[in-house]
Amino acid sequence: MDSLTLAAWSFPVLLLLIFLRVPIGLSMLALGLVGSWLVYGSAAPLLNQMKTMAYSTFSNHSLSIVPLFLLMGQFASLGGISQALFKAAEAFLGHRKGGLAMAAIGACAGFGSICGSSLATAATMGQVSLPELRKAGYDGGLASGALAAGGTLGILIPPSIVLVIYAILAEQNIAMLFAAAFVPGILAAIGYMFVISIVVHMRPAWGGRTLEPMPWAQRMRAMRAVWPVLVIFVTVIGGIYAGIFTPTEGAAVGAVATGLLAWWKGDLNREKIMRAFEATASGTGMVFMIVLGAAAYNVFLALSQLPQELAGWVGGLGLSPYAVLWAIIVFYLIFGCVMDSLSMILLTIPIFFPMFAGLDFGLPPEEAAIWFGIIVLIVVEVGLITPPVGMNLFVIQSMAPDIPIRDTYRGVWPFVASDLLRVTLLVYLPSITLFVLRL
Repeated sequence: MDSLTLAAWSFPVLLLLIFLRVPIGLSMLALGLVGSWLVYGSAAPLLNQMKTMAYSTFSNHSLSIVPLFLLMGQFASLGGISQALFKAAEAFLGHRKGGLAMAAIGACAGFGSICGSSLATAATMGQVSLPELRKAGYDGGLASGALAAGGTLGILIPPSIVLVIYAILAEQNIAMLFAAAFVPGILAAIGYMFVISIVVHMRPAWGGRTLEPMPWAQRMRAMRAVWPVLVIFVTVIGGIYAGIFTPTEGAAVGAVATGLLAWWKGDLNREKIMRAFEATASGTGMVFMIVLGAAAYNVFLALSQLPQELAGWVGGLGLSPYAVLWAIIVFYLIFGCVMDSLSMILLTIPIFFPMFAGLDFGLPPEEAAIWFGIIVLIVVEVGLITPPVGMNLFVIQSMAPDIPIRDTYRGVWPFVASDLLRVTLLVYLPSITLFVLRL
């Protein structure tokens, strides 16, 4: 069997291993090592490669951002910041029809600005918001669908771990990617709120009861409880973008500032600090295992020449650049239903990015690479809430087992439609993504 055939067959084998619940990092590592062995024809080159693979993968200084942003998210989760964000959003939106669900989306956006993880955002805000939504009489499908969709803001609004990994793989500037993600992230939050407004006007019974408008003095008190979150976000992202400190230094500043904020609020004790460090270590180990597995698998793909052959084949088809881009988007939408976002990025960017780089969209190469990264991020995020196996759906389902999963599926489809509309806008209007960069 030639190397191209081996590489082609490795994809269905990888999907089979995932369905059999083999950890994705271990699956990619095993396939990469076995595939490389078969391509080399002997074990000696493979053993020599293994000798340096782990060191060369993890010695990348940019990867130090990952545990720092994970720690920042853990401090935010355990420090009571999520509840303050929800109460502040509730103070301004709770009196509207569907206002509590909109407040949950706003709180998810705020929490995502200091978290960087979709699953952590969905899980944390689900614990805070879901009981309030159920108490107010919201339809179970709308409540769970809104929180699952809101969780995706955790990887879309900077800082984002997935964007960091993309920047490393595509050799792009992390600060510029963070800046480019800001406007699409705000559009996502506004789009989700607009969806809630439409749904509750079409089905008034699903919106539960509205709250009495809060006096402005009370609203200002609620805002005072969360203004430090805005300060942290502006300090970290603004400091990185302005060149005051590097992305790694910015992540360290964010982690320390979030920890101090949680401690100042009185919600961070010794036990929670230890839990934060343990969860960060566990999460970092999981991410790094996936990174190592993807590195081994991508070495095998490079040896097989599959990425180069695929790029040449696509170029020979004579398709327009937008047709190729939409084919990539459809691929992400399909496979995003069965794979997590980080694995998708690590597995596909070494294949798709060289293909994309050869297309002419009328943009400078650096702007095109950043635009492509944001589109990929959004499409991968859609996979997190696309039935039947969107991961965020099951995170929320685990918190509300009394809500039938079919109701959650029904409730999340309007948000998926909002995402697809946003993807279409960003594809044909790159200036939306590049607006902040061009200021």
